[in-house]
Formats: sequence, C-alpha cells, structure tokens
Amino acid sequence: MSILADARELAASGPLCDACLGRVFAERSFGLTNAERGRSLRIAAALDDDEPYEAVETEDCWVCEGYCAEFDSWAERCAEAIEGTEVETYQVGTRAPPLVEENELLLREGAGLPEDAGEPFKSEFNREVGKRVGQITGTAVDFTRPDVQFLLDIDADTVEAQINSAFVYGRYRKLKRDIPQTEWPCRECDGSGFVGKESCDHCGGSGYLYDESVEGFVAPVVMDVMDGVDAKFHGAGREDVDALMLGTGRPFVVEILEPRRRDIDVEQLEGDVNAMADGSIEVEGLRLATYDMVERVKKLDASKQYRAAVEFDDDVTADELQDALDELNGATIEQYTPHRVDHRRASLTRTRHVYDTSGELEDARHATVEIHGEGGLYIKELVSGDEGRTNPSLAGILDTGAVVTALDVIAVEGEDEPFEDDDFFKE
Repeated sequence: MSILADARELAASGPLCDACLGRVFAERSFGLTNAERGRSLRIAAALDDDEPYEAVETEDCWVCEGYCAEFDSWAERCAEAIEGTEVETYQVGTRAPPLVEENELLLREGAGLPEDAGEPFKSEFNREVGKRVGQITGTAVDFTRPDVQFLLDIDADTVEAQINSAFVYGRYRKLKRDIPQTEWPCRECDGSGFVGKESCDHCGGSGYLYDESVEGFVAPVVMDVMDGVDAKFHGAGREDVDALMLGTGRPFVVEILEPRRRDIDVEQLEGDVNAMADGSIEVEGLRLATYDMVERVKKLDASKQYRAAVEFDDDVTADELQDALDELNGATIEQYTPHRVDHRRASLTRTRHVYDTSGELEDARHATVEIHGEGGLYIKELVSGDEGRTNPSLAGILDTGAVVTALDVIAVEGEDEPFEDDDFFKE
C-alpha cells in the first residue's frame, strides 16, 4: 500500500489527531513534527480523493485522548518544578498511560501496519515537551548526565524533577596531624553519641572519633555555597590519620546532592574553605567537574611520594643506610596485609613497586628517608618490615628494628597521565 492509502486506513479508525496520524510515519522525511506530518497527509489524501478536508480536534482523538494538545502545559509545569534552581541541561522522560499505549497498538493493527511503525507516543511526548522546556528555561537537552531529569507521569498527573549532583574538584593539603580525611563515626555508639541512654565514653558524646576531618572542613562550605541538601567527599586514596599531606596535595571531589546553585565563583569558594580551615588544611585548584571525575579520582592509577622520619633500634652508619636504600630502589615488594589494617582489609599478599629512594642520616639512630612508590604501597611497613609481613624492608636489610615516627605525603600523581584532564571539567 502507498503512504496515502495507509493514512486513509488509519484516519478511518475514528477521530485521529494530526500528531497520532503523523507519528506512525515518524521515520519519513525530516524537519517536521508529527502533527505537521499528519496534517500534510490528511490534506494530501483529501486532494487525491477530491474530498473536503476535515480537521480533527486533538482533544477528540481516540488514541492519545487529547494528551497531544498538552505539550505546552506540561513544559510549563516542568519549568515551575525547577523555579529558583540553576540548571544548564535537562532531559525529559514520560510514563505513558497504559490505555494510550494499547490504543497505539490497536491503531497500527487495524491498518495492517507493524506494531513498531513510526515511534511510540512517549518518545514524541519527551521530544515535544522537551523542546518547549528548553525554550522556556533557556537550557539545553542532554541525554547523558543532565543537571535535571523530568519524569512526566501522565496517568498520575505529576511532574517529578530529579536534580542531579554537582561536582567540585580540587587538591587538599593537610597541615596538621591526627586529622582523618573523612568523618570517622565512633564504632562504640555507631555515631549516635550515646550508648543506651548514657553519653558514649569512647567519643565523649560527639559521635566521632576525631573532632575534625578534611571532609568536615571542605564539604559543608561547598554544600552551603551551592545550596545543596547533602555532600559526599571522594578522595584519590587517603593518607594515615597521623600523616601530613603536603606538596601539591591530594586530588578530591566534593559531590553536592540536589544543588540549587551551580554557577559559583570557585576562587571565592577556595578562599572560603581555607578561611574556615584556619591553617589545618588548605585547598587549591578548585574547578567545577563532571560526574565522571569521581570515578577518575577513585580509580586512576597513581603513584605516591613520601617523606618519613625513621628511628632505629641500633646504630646505623650513613653508608649502611645508603646501601639499604639502594637495595630498595626499584625493588618489588611483597606485603601481606599489615597488622594495623587487617581488621578492614582482606588478608592477602600484595605486590607493589618502589620507584625511587633517598635518605639522610641525622644521627646513628635517626634518619629522614624519601620513597616514591606505586599506589597502595604501605610505607610504614616498608620501613619496619611488620614482623616479616613486608619483604624486603628497610629494617630487614639493616637487620635492626626501624619505625616511622612521622610520615608526610609529598605528592600524589597519576602514573601515566595527570588527574587534571580538561575533558573532566565544566567549561
């Protein structure tokens, strides 16, 4: 059959609006709405048959039940749902009424056409409402990770606006010891501050083992500036609580849930965070980032450089120290899960590599060493040997006890590429 014959057969099924008629032929031609297709086919058929042209009011359509006349009102409701919220991109999804979907199948079946001819009702609804949302709000459609996703439930007559997270990337330096990266809830009271009805003795009733954290200094400030409902802190690994994080700092991303503001001054934000931290930590290089930056920060292979103050049980000469460091330089290290983390790490042997070592003896029992190694290398155990769990180790080579008395992380950098890739930042 010809396209006009198919259009006649469809139109004969009952009052059929232009959009529902044209939607069956949505794959034909370009630059037309389905309503324009349907009207054009109806006019062409009338001309071909030399019959009067008879329009059908959308509200009378037996297939969509008049919903194709409501694109404007649904778009206005979407705009109202995000009033006062800054968004640049959006996506529209539609939950179509089951009866309309059933009518669509009956329409095609009655005309002898495939049930998937053209496009579904909900696809047209997404597109037509979406176009209007963009015009009203001045935003752009994004089918990957938009700032807001609208769900139109036509049967329930509701518009749900899901505001997706915003992300701020940066690097932090931790300038004081005994500050964890993230908030550390007390294990005795599960962060409640109470054991039964009594204040928890273990945490002093605070609910946390440490009063301060990098997350605590950074996330609330970012959340306040972006007017979000919650915040999550994602770091590129973490240093020990008693270690400093110096040099260029450690990469991190703060994720802000349901932000009402996205267009922020990151330089001002950086100043606000540093003022709040008052010398305990510092952040730099804050930039608005994409969703994918979270995975990059967490999974990009990174090497770490450390500076450790070491104390020996026996006297060590400068030559002995240098020989031991030379032996560790470029070595492959086997580390069975250290005693200090075996309560939260799987018990297994990990193989890591030392890239470079250097050091200086301060006196016969004290030295400062610098070690550049693969991510996941336990430095304290590389020095002490951890009762034979790490091999080789500085203590093992020197055949004397050795312990790290102070540890500083000097650098955290990507193994093969930098963390700071422009593809992962907002314009």
